[in-house]
Amino acid sequence: MENIKPGRAILGAFGIALFMKLFLFDLMIAEGRSMAPAIRSGSVMVVDKVAYGLRLPWGQGYLFWWSLPKQGDVVIFYTLEGDIAVKRCAGISADNTFIALGDNSLQSYDSRSYGPIPLGNIIGKVLGAGM
Repeated sequence: MENIKPGRAILGAFGIALFMKLFLFDLMIAEGRSMAPAIRSGSVMVVDKVAYGLRLPWGQGYLFWWSLPKQGDVVIFYTLEGDIAVKRCAGISADNTFIALGDNSLQSYDSRSYGPIPLGNIIGKVLGAGM
């Protein structure tokens, strides 16, 4: 049996964790009340980064898609100003954009204010949220 060096094991674990965070899954904390009561401020969200396709973490847009968000999906995306937001997909427009709406319409800054969002701005799909 070969001895595994602790340094290599730690580096390997770090590399796998980094790969998973950059390309597969991420944890994010919700801020604000736009998605209440489904997602409360301070909730930790599990984000599936490959739910719709494969994208490079440092670029805008997808290398390729295997599905599109469905009406009702909760997605994380870059706003037109470059901020990260969480909203519900209310539908896809014909020009490769989607309508993003918060569940709490009275306190949500969403597509009703800034218009449709390019599909390429989607970071991932929220799989679940909890405190």
